[in-house]
Amino acid sequence: MTSTIEALCANYDAQVRLPWEDNLAGPQRVWFAVYPPSHERRLRLQVPLFETATKNAGKGWKHIDLTGEFAQWMGGHDSREDYFRKPEALGLGLKRFEPALASRVGDVLDGNDVGKSTVVALTGVGSLFGLASVSQLVSEVSPKIRGRLLVFFPGHTENGLFKLLDATAGYNYLAVAITAEGGD
Repeated sequence: MTSTIEALCANYDAQVRLPWEDNLAGPQRVWFAVYPPSHERRLRLQVPLFETATKNAGKGWKHIDLTGEFAQWMGGHDSREDYFRKPEALGLGLKRFEPALASRVGDVLDGNDVGKSTVVALTGVGSLFGLASVSQLVSEVSPKIRGRLLVFFPGHTENGLFKLLDATAGYNYLAVAITAEGGD
């Protein structure tokens, strides 16, 4: 019996092997690998399978784990002690976190080791819930995508909406959804 993550990887393998059109806009170069949030740890253990599938398809691979980005940003913030004393004041500070996060991902997308046949994979987007918007991040970095941006997305997709961590609100991306059941 094939696990959900193995089926997701098999469908990703089929997607990454398709011919890549060069004339797509940035938002159309985004792939969301959608899986149940309860499978997050299993997915993390299997990320090397996605890397292998990518390389076997003749494409490059670059992985960014966003899990610790907020902690790292907060640790370097001049007002961190004030935020620890008054967490309700953090709302204003979060407005500066999103651009910093987009800059970090954008720098990787702009890197010399990332080209038009490279998949840049993002894990840890669930850790952004309540801190930063995945839709805003994708929107900000999409002009810099030369190859494909693969977002490992713990949630579900329904009628074209992607719902992170099965939240009630969803976002309509131009992205290709890759699920354990199949791609769109």
